[in-house]
Amino acid sequence: MPEPQQPEGAIAGTGMGGAMDLAVSEATTLEGGRPDGSGPSGKPRSLWSDAWRDLRRNPVFIISGLVILFLVVISLWPSLIASGNPLKCDLSKAQEGSQPGHPFGFDGQGCDVYTRTVYGARTSVTVGVCATLGVALLGSVLGGLAGFFGGAWDSLLSRLTDIFFAIPVVLGGLVLLSVVTSSTVWPVIGFMVLLGWPQISRIARGSVITAKQNDYVQAARALGASNSRLLLRHITPNAVAPVIVVATIALGTYISLEATLSYLGVGLKPPTVSWGIDISAASAYIRNAPHMLLWPAGALAITVLAFIMLGDAVRDALDPKLR
Repeated sequence: MPEPQQPEGAIAGTGMGGAMDLAVSEATTLEGGRPDGSGPSGKPRSLWSDAWRDLRRNPVFIISGLVILFLVVISLWPSLIASGNPLKCDLSKAQEGSQPGHPFGFDGQGCDVYTRTVYGARTSVTVGVCATLGVALLGSVLGGLAGFFGGAWDSLLSRLTDIFFAIPVVLGGLVLLSVVTSSTVWPVIGFMVLLGWPQISRIARGSVITAKQNDYVQAARALGASNSRLLLRHITPNAVAPVIVVATIALGTYISLEATLSYLGVGLKPPTVSWGIDISAASAYIRNAPHMLLWPAGALAITVLAFIMLGDAVRDALDPKLR
């Protein structure tokens, strides 16, 4: 009796509702050593578990994650590393350099640059996180519904996003925020959400259109699944990855946009402590006291770079084409 032939290939789930052919030698190298692509417990690995495994091995993700974790900690508890008051100033020490207990020197009003740089992280992180959450939520809902239902709603949203894309962001900020007298962060956050949602909306729309054409969605529809179930159970988990990537990268962009608007005098206003406000105040003293500009600008650059690096790492982990 002839012996059964060994299979020439194995099927491994991609986590996106599809499958790809793997040679047996490749399939057995998957986590847990199972040819079916499952983990040690026998459960098939998803896109998210594969992404997390790749992220843990990516030094870019680890470094940027540690920097962001540090920024979040000092944003919540700035007194851990800065015991002074960012609003307490001594004009007799204006523009002086580094001194014992004041490593970054003093600004033009005699305020401690180190303390203001630490407390400025709270404002920047708050604006960036809140604006990103608002943009991602609004853009995902509008774009997802347009991509799922199509028709007149899709056409209306497309024309509306074209209008918003035609508005220059900085010019729009100069016009809209110049009439705002509030010194809180919410007008700036609202402006970013107002002009930022079209980008996420188009990303979400394209992802939903792609996901709803998959066989598993068509099968669920044929079995009588409602629109809400299709959206929440089958489409959203497989369409949200591009939105997360774009939102993560955009977070750093919103932080730099807040600093730009504050530098131009239409964003945050004193007595709010902001890197953009400090950079604007220090620009007049750049020749005589460059330290006033160096530290807040350096903190802003590191923060934006950390979020962009994090977004790049997440993109590489979630994009199956890059595997």
